[in-house]
Amino acid sequence: MDRRVGRPAEPILHVDLDAFYASVEVLKDPSLTGKPVVVGSAAARGVVMSASYEARARGLRSAMPSVRARRLCPDVIFVPPDFPSYVAYSNRFREILLAHSPAVEPIALDEAFVDVRGAMMLFGMPPQVAARIRTAVRDELALTASVGVGPNKFVAKLASTRAKPDGLLVVPSDEVLSFLHPLPVDAVWGIGEKTAATLGRLGIRTVEELARTPPAILERVLGDGHAHDLLELAYGRDGRQVVPFESPKSVSHEETYPRDLDGDEEVLREILSLSHRVAARLRAEGYRARTVTLKLRLPSFSTLTRSRTLPEATDTAADVYHVARQLLLRLPPGRRRFRLIGVAGSGLEPTGAEQVALVREGRWRDAERALDRVTGRFGRGTALPAALLDRSVGRDSGGDRGVTKPFL
Repeated sequence: MDRRVGRPAEPILHVDLDAFYASVEVLKDPSLTGKPVVVGSAAARGVVMSASYEARARGLRSAMPSVRARRLCPDVIFVPPDFPSYVAYSNRFREILLAHSPAVEPIALDEAFVDVRGAMMLFGMPPQVAARIRTAVRDELALTASVGVGPNKFVAKLASTRAKPDGLLVVPSDEVLSFLHPLPVDAVWGIGEKTAATLGRLGIRTVEELARTPPAILERVLGDGHAHDLLELAYGRDGRQVVPFESPKSVSHEETYPRDLDGDEEVLREILSLSHRVAARLRAEGYRARTVTLKLRLPSFSTLTRSRTLPEATDTAADVYHVARQLLLRLPPGRRRFRLIGVAGSGLEPTGAEQVALVREGRWRDAERALDRVTGRFGRGTALPAALLDRSVGRDSGGDRGVTKPFL
C-alpha cells in the first residue's frame, strides 16, 4: 500500500473468464465435460472461436482453421456459437463486477478492467476483492475467472494472462520490472507479428532488451510516437484510466445505395432489412428500444428524420419495421428518391426490465431468436424473411427483382 495517500499501489484488476464460449457450451450440455470442445464451424473454411482447456491441451487455439484443428484432434467436438447465451452470461458477469466497484470497463464479453480504489472500505485490499470476484463468478455463474492485479491496466492484463487458467496473480508495484522484463517482446501491447520481426532483426527479443534499446534506434525503425509508447510500456508505465461502462444510447443501421431508390415497395423492403439488423443487434447486446427513428436522405443531400416512441420497449424486427413503415407512409404525398436509408432504436432499456410480453410479441421474438441462432451458426443472410429473398434493391441496373407484397 502507498501509505502517503492511504490507497493501494496496485488498484487495477483485469478479470478474464476462462475459455468463455466453450465453458458456456459445457454448462448448457454437461455431457461435454472433460472433452475437447471447440466453438466454431467445422466447415472447410471454418475457424476456431473458442477452445476448452482439454482442446488446448491437444494444441487447438482460437483463430486456428477448423481443418487444422480436426487434424490435430480428430475427436474434437465442434459446437456452433450461441451468442444470446454468451451475452446473457456476460451481463451477469458485469453485474458481479459492478457489485464490487462502479469503475468497470468491459473490453469484451468475457473480460473487463476494474478499479477498486473505492471498494477497500467494504471489501478490503485489491487481492481480497479479486478473490471475492472469483468466488462470486464460480458460485453464481459456475464459471472460472483468472484475475491479474497490478498498478495499471497493462500490468494487470499481463498478470491475468499468466494466471490462467483459474488463477490469481498480484504484481506489486515494486516488482513490475522483474515481472515484465523476462517476457517475450510481443507481450507488449502494440507489438504484433510484423513489429516483433522488425525488433528481432535488431536482436530485441525480450521486454528487457526493448527497455534497454536507445530511443533513437527505435524511433528510426518504428517512428517517434510508436517508439515512445513501447518504451513506456517496457518500463511498466501505463497512464490510461479505467473508463466505466456506459450503456449505448442507440442502435442503428443505415445504408447508402449505388442508385437512388424510388417507389414504396423497394424502399419498404430496405426498411424491413434494416429493421431486422437493428433488432438482431438489440437482442445480441441485451437491450430493448422505446423509440424508432427513420432516416431518409434525398439526392440533394437534405435529410428527413422521423421518430415515434412506443408504449413499451421492443427488440423485435416486426415492431421496429411496423413503426418505421408508418413513419414513411405518413410523409406528405409525392414521389421521392432516396440515396440513403437508416433505421435506429433509442431509449434503450436492459432486457429483463420489460413487463410480460403479449402473446403476439412473444411469438415474433421466438421466431426472430430462431433466425439469430441460424445466422450465428451459418452466417448472415442464411436465414431471411421471405420478403427479403433475392434482395437486390439498389444494387443492380433494374429489371424484375421478384418484389413481394405481403410485407407491405
